[in-house]
Amino acid sequence: MKTLNKETQAAITPLMAIEILKEGNKRFMNNLKANRNLLEQANETSDGQHPFAVILSCIDSRTSAELIFDQGLGDIFSVRIAGNIINEDILGSMEFACKVAGSKIIVVLGHSKCGAVKGACDHVEMGNLTALLSKIQPAVFDEKSETVNRSSSNAEFVEKVASINVKRTVNSIMERSPILKEMIQSGEIGIIGGMQNIADGEVTFYPN
Repeated sequence: MKTLNKETQAAITPLMAIEILKEGNKRFMNNLKANRNLLEQANETSDGQHPFAVILSCIDSRTSAELIFDQGLGDIFSVRIAGNIINEDILGSMEFACKVAGSKIIVVLGHSKCGAVKGACDHVEMGNLTALLSKIQPAVFDEKSETVNRSSSNAEFVEKVASINVKRTVNSIMERSPILKEMIQSGEIGIIGGMQNIADGEVTFYPN
């Protein structure tokens, strides 16, 4: 697997970028890895990087984007924060990744059995975590179908909230970043949400 350079990055369209990630996820699920020399990639990217994607995922130890999409050094920008939420620092990082560094797709990736989502469902308050979980609370309130048990003990409720949270984050990125919104509307970049099943690593992308 060759290291991305400016020319190969420029040739990738947003739709192609999604397909690259899907193919990588299939390799991961089949316990296959693309043949790449990471040490060589470290050397080849020492003077510059040209990642094709920026992936916002959770800090969960089972959700490493490089692993589940089978990507190498210099392939993706990986942004990780509990509950895959956004703030202005993350938005700024995404603007850098796409506007400056040339990435073609933004992926917001949630995952099953997310601890941050469970915390939000239970309205946990603890130190600085309180402010972080408050950013997931709107997804909890938006979930209307579960009326009896709206806590983390209801696995179905947790998964529904996690899905809503991903979709809200996708919308928030476009609402809060005029730079990224313009690039998305022009077709220069794409944006997509998805969910990873931590049991087998499979990523399901949501239709746009």
